[in-house]
Amino acid sequence: MIVGVGIDVADVGRFERSLERTPALVDRLFVADELWLPGGERRGVASLAARFAAKEAVAKALGAPGGLAWTDAEVRQGRSGRPTLAVRGSVAARAAELGVRAWHLSLSHDAGVATAMVIAEG
Repeated sequence: MIVGVGIDVADVGRFERSLERTPALVDRLFVADELWLPGGERRGVASLAARFAAKEAVAKALGAPGGLAWTDAEVRQGRSGRPTLAVRGSVAARAAELGVRAWHLSLSHDAGVATAMVIAEG
């Protein structure tokens, strides 16, 4: 059963300007593992914008309640390269209230736009 669906888009250029204007924003939005590729190189801004869109999509899939912490939804990369979602804290609590048992996540970025779609399954 689908509990919720969320989709979000982010303008990559606008997101990049926000990060340049407010460098501390990176630490408020992402956990360290989201910032770095497995080889130790920092992810590009388009990839980070897609991860930000995923966090917004998670909130929408959960009914957009207040009080969710950005870092309580973490986009991870599986061995196959497929993105997965790990939740904890405020996001996990809301998901449990709604009966979410599984997450499905898709990310993309092209032509200056990053997008994410999240399905919360119960």
